Amino acid sequence: MRPKKSVILIILVLVGVISAQSVTLAAQPMLTTRIKDIARLQGVRNNQLNGVGLVVGLNGTGDSSKANAQLVANTLAKWGIQVNVGDLKVKNVAAVILTATLPPYMQPGETIDIQVASMGDAKSLQGGILLQSPLTGADGKVYAVAQGSVFLGGNTAGGSGAAGQKNITTVGIVPAGAIVERAVPMQFETDGKIRWILNKPDFTTVSRLARTINENIAMGVARAVDMSMVEVVIPYSYREDPVSFVAEVETLPITPDGIAKVLVNERTGTIVIGEKVKIATVAVTHRNITVSISNESEVTQPQPFTDGRSEQTGNLIVLPPGTNIGTIVRALNMVGSTPQDIIAILVAIRDAGALYGVLEFN
Repeated sequence: MRPKKSVILIILVLVGVISAQSVTLAAQPMLTTRIKDIARLQGVRNNQLNGVGLVVGLNGTGDSSKANAQLVANTLAKWGIQVNVGDLKVKNVAAVILTATLPPYMQPGETIDIQVASMGDAKSLQGGILLQSPLTGADGKVYAVAQGSVFLGGNTAGGSGAAGQKNITTVGIVPAGAIVERAVPMQFETDGKIRWILNKPDFTTVSRLARTINENIAMGVARAVDMSMVEVVIPYSYREDPVSFVAEVETLPITPDGIAKVLVNERTGTIVIGEKVKIATVAVTHRNITVSISNESEVTQPQPFTDGRSEQTGNLIVLPPGTNIGTIVRALNMVGSTPQDIIAILVAIRDAGALYGVLEFN
């Protein structure tokens, strides 16, 4: 029985890709980056703000609920206008939830962006203006005040007998729409020490981070506390200027490590593969695609005095164990495999215990 053309094509593609990569990967140095790109200072962080507001000026696409009418009545009451809630018709007004992120060390007078989302049955916020609304933190204090025109990522259009909508029209933003009124107090230095927190906790990386600081600043000033934190003693010469010390440390080069991982998003067909992911000896067949990774190739001979040919048995694709999984995925893509085919093969390899890494689905 002759091998299928699709399998032969995969063999040729894989051999070519692996031959090229055997030279390329060997010549590539390990990735080096700055400490500031993989870690942050403890005590320096963003803060979430939220609030409730009214968007006015809508073209009949606002809320129809009584709760919305009550919000309008409360707003008018602040200006000394007393109205009966039952008499209000507020289709040009929408009640909204406001959210924002306050970056560290933002000072009063600076501006931040605001996200606006309808919380009623409004059809669209297109063309609306957000009335002045306070934004509070988790402690209940007001840290910013928001106001401005709402911009959408979508729009609605309609006429007699036809209507259309593009993207979500009940969520929008107010660019630079909030003015910071209060700064959040922060302290990155405590008792003459600073602490770096890894964005992705890892024992190897945190050990390298401490070693890098000790080798470049002074021996013994840094120690790894756990898999995510490095504690650094500020040298005496920097005690009066800790900011300069942080600036010097955060630009030091470091080579991070990480877990061998494959991330799969089945909805979009996106597959992200870490360079450390390897495959052990395994053979997988899916539909008309066969992939085999083995220590050696096997050849069968026909019986004596029979009309037969020597041919490679099994799956025909013979690759050494430890093959980079990225090579296999790229080869499968080149012969027209669908994302679903590739995902099925990866899952089968993982279930067989031959995937040296973590297969994670989003």
